[in-house]
Amino acid sequence: MLVAFAVSMVLAADPPPASSETMKGLVKDAVTTPDGGDGPDVSKLPFSPESIRMVVAHYQPRIQGCYEEYLAGVKVKKAPEGRLLTNWIITPDGIVKSAKVNRKGSALKDPGLHDCVVAVISTMSFPRPSDQKDQPIEFPFNLKAVH
Repeated sequence: MLVAFAVSMVLAADPPPASSETMKGLVKDAVTTPDGGDGPDVSKLPFSPESIRMVVAHYQPRIQGCYEEYLAGVKVKKAPEGRLLTNWIITPDGIVKSAKVNRKGSALKDPGLHDCVVAVISTMSFPRPSDQKDQPIEFPFNLKAVH
């Protein structure tokens, strides 16, 4: 069963200037920053489209950070925006494996942005699927700068 979701993220248009070192730091933070316990308690949630949306919404600021760093490095008048299609598998233990950005289904083609988003997705924990099977997920992020 492939579970597909849609979420729209509206992001700030004027992020601070950044370098490739900043992007590398953001990717590192996405992998190493602890959740802090303020996210949804996935051990008490059923495996459902709503609980998956809740987890992704909790990590949305980190995805936003990836996009803002990407925008900071773009030297054009109009900020690139559009769809970033992601795929991953939720294991029977509720962890993410095989996270990736589907380049063919994505308008934003920057490898640094993709690496950062994949790093964030890879840190997510979800409720355990009740059937104890791998659950493939397809999740499009619609990234847009606000003026």
